Amino acid sequence: MALPKVHRLRHRQDFGAVYRSGLRRSTPHLTLIALKRRSPKANCEGEAALMQSGRVPFTQIGISISQKVSKRAVVRNRIKRRIRSAMQQLLPEMLQGWQIVIVVKPPATQCDYGQLLQELEQLLKKTEVVDGH
Repeated sequence: MALPKVHRLRHRQDFGAVYRSGLRRSTPHLTLIALKRRSPKANCEGEAALMQSGRVPFTQIGISISQKVSKRAVVRNRIKRRIRSAMQQLLPEMLQGWQIVIVVKPPATQCDYGQLLQELEQLLKKTEVVDGH
């Protein structure tokens, strides 16, 4: 289950901007870096239409997982699938106009889906991307 295309953070310069200027919050297995968009680029048709109508752009999400987490691509891809699925479940609760990068730490190989979902929800509340009530 993939995230819709408008919700994916894909470009290297976008990842770099989030790393440089974003808010960082951590749990034992994940680090979330979130940046509120100021002047979004129209790099896809859906975003261009939104900008012309004057509405807020979509929240974009990227996942960063290095070989330090696991040498095996199968393990890294399983973790990414779990995180994408959890983020898709949390997407309706998120405020629009954020760029988010989720950095996976090595202990995450021991996590199940429920634990990742709980940590992501906690991180999103800490960064105020979702309502903390």
